[in-house]
Amino acid sequence: MTGAYLQGLALSLGLIVAIGAQNAFVLRQGLKREHVGSVVLLCAVCDAVLIAAGVFGMAQALGNSPGLARALAGVGAAFLAWYGWRAWARVWQPDALRAGSDTTGSSRSAVLAQAAAFTLLNPHVYLDTVLLVGSIGAQQPAALRGWFVAGACTASAVWFGALGFGARWLAPRFEHPRAWQWLDAIIGTTMWVLAGLMLRQAVAGW
Repeated sequence: MTGAYLQGLALSLGLIVAIGAQNAFVLRQGLKREHVGSVVLLCAVCDAVLIAAGVFGMAQALGNSPGLARALAGVGAAFLAWYGWRAWARVWQPDALRAGSDTTGSSRSAVLAQAAAFTLLNPHVYLDTVLLVGSIGAQQPAALRGWFVAGACTASAVWFGALGFGARWLAPRFEHPRAWQWLDAIIGTTMWVLAGLMLRQAVAGW
């Protein structure tokens, strides 16, 4: 039981601790202290559902649907390109944010909609959670698959929690407009690079 749990934990951490659209979004919300708990919870729950679905049988179904993978890549590329444009637009209109004092933030529903889009419109999320983690977890004995899923879900929840709530320690640095310019420039560039990779993936599949 412990071995399966630790294997799921290590595998999930190895995949999730990387620069990506979802992590960049959670970090920015953490720095703004805007609906952080809701964003962290949504991302962790989505990961848990996808991991469980992959381990308990969905990996094979998605592996046999290349058309679905191409469609997800195309939609994800469009969304990331749009968000990258928004990030670069903020670079030219910098505004220092004092933690806990932002009164012009987005509504909870709008923020959660963006978090859901970053999570569910990214084909790499399905490749990591459903296909990769799912295929490895499916090799565990039936009695241990639940422990493997629990370990992988724990890693996801801990990471998103650390990223979202730990960002407040960086908040003093982001009271200066230039810091936000750099962050948004990095986020915007990351989104466009990911959008380009996804678009190439979608086109290559035709």
